[in-house]
Amino acid sequence: MWWFQQGLSFLPSALVIWTAAAFIFSYITAITLHHVDPALPYISDTGTVAPEKCLFGVMLNIAAVLCVATIYVRYKQVHALNPEEPQITKLNKAGLALGLLSCLGLSIVANFQKTTIFAAHICGAVLTFGLGSIYMFVQTILSYKMQPKIHSKQIFWIRLLVVIWCGVSAFSMLTCSSLLYSGHFGSDIVQKLHWNPEDKGYVLHMITTAAEWSMSFSFFGFFLTYIRDFQKISLRIEANIQGLTLYDTAPGLINSERTHLLSKDS
Repeated sequence: MWWFQQGLSFLPSALVIWTAAAFIFSYITAITLHHVDPALPYISDTGTVAPEKCLFGVMLNIAAVLCVATIYVRYKQVHALNPEEPQITKLNKAGLALGLLSCLGLSIVANFQKTTIFAAHICGAVLTFGLGSIYMFVQTILSYKMQPKIHSKQIFWIRLLVVIWCGVSAFSMLTCSSLLYSGHFGSDIVQKLHWNPEDKGYVLHMITTAAEWSMSFSFFGFFLTYIRDFQKISLRIEANIQGLTLYDTAPGLINSERTHLLSKDS
């Protein structure tokens, strides 16, 4: 059995591969059609102009669904491993809420380009990167509290390093983008897709885009750490139907369904 056939390890793998493919294909298309500059454009700039914005939107919507599934499975796994730990339960629920909101933000970014509805695009980016970063931090705390009995110390340290990487990238992006969009470098920056080294704010632009790509890769790295954990969990659906037909029945014989979505492998 291959590693990606064990448990649900294909979920985080598919999430990372599919999202990376969305970025790469949109980037190649935008560069080929000369819609953006080859040197570190914003990720969203590679999905701003048709036809690449169509590809970008569809692929990121699918990525958001994969992300929802991954975050939910992680939530159920932690819940199953620590059913009677109140602090871990609260952190786990907080992580689920943060993760789902981050997925919503990813879908918003995919469908609202910055050159059309800038406010919605920025809102989506804040949900994706902002709450996504906090989600990673919460999961790292959970990894710390679950070691060494359930989580290895190695996984905790890897996740901690990835979270630090994400934090440095987020701070750089937030600082430089705030300066860049402060109004001191012109009012057309939102619509600007091509940059020259002589342009005002070019250095800030390059730092911001580099930090954005770096932060995205830190997200990839974090979800890849789930592969080993997801190899130990499987998906099972069990349906129990009461009644001989699907028509309305007498009281007490109403059809019902009971499902066990997730169960931990022994």
